[in-house]
Amino acid sequence: MTIKKKLGMGVVTAALGLALVGGGTYAYFNDTEASTNTFAAGTLDLTLDPQVIFDVDNLKPGDYMLRTFELQNTGSLDIASVLLDTSYSVTDVDNNNGSEDLGEHYVVKFLKNEGHPEHIFDDDKYTVVYQKTLAELSAMTPDDLAVEMEDFIIWDYEQDGIPAGEADNLSVKIEFVDNGQDQNIFQGDSLELNWTFTAEQEAGEEK
Repeated sequence: MTIKKKLGMGVVTAALGLALVGGGTYAYFNDTEASTNTFAAGTLDLTLDPQVIFDVDNLKPGDYMLRTFELQNTGSLDIASVLLDTSYSVTDVDNNNGSEDLGEHYVVKFLKNEGHPEHIFDDDKYTVVYQKTLAELSAMTPDDLAVEMEDFIIWDYEQDGIPAGEADNLSVKIEFVDNGQDQNIFQGDSLELNWTFTAEQEAGEEK
């Protein structure tokens, strides 16, 4: 190794030594604080009571069923809105319905209670605020239905939604409509109605 290279290596080594020494020279005091942070998501939990709202047989045109059921918010987050999705299937025992849809002969009427809860089904205590046939409801998206119903008050709460830990009631009347015409093709037939209730959270906010 030449003298120049040796001198060069010596300068680098000396500089590195100074840097290491200098690094500890000025750190007389030192203090460290650790921050442990937690982000826990809340729960959105909608419970239906009872889960089976209608279980009726031996129906004839003109019969109707009045039911009230509870939508419970059993989660930790407030529910801003509840969407309803409708679907159904028909069992045609005689296979003679042709193009006739039994769902067009059932009308769902959403009720607004104007008295105490125990009087919900008294004729002078409730008002039909919105109605559609099952066929019409099944053809609508939950969002479309919500838009149509936003001008109607069907909940007990004055504000929208269901606060965490609380519940709200929904009352409905379903009628097997007597249209005054021959409906004999529906004798013995059955209809299975599926309602799916979807709870939506409130908008995000500063925490």
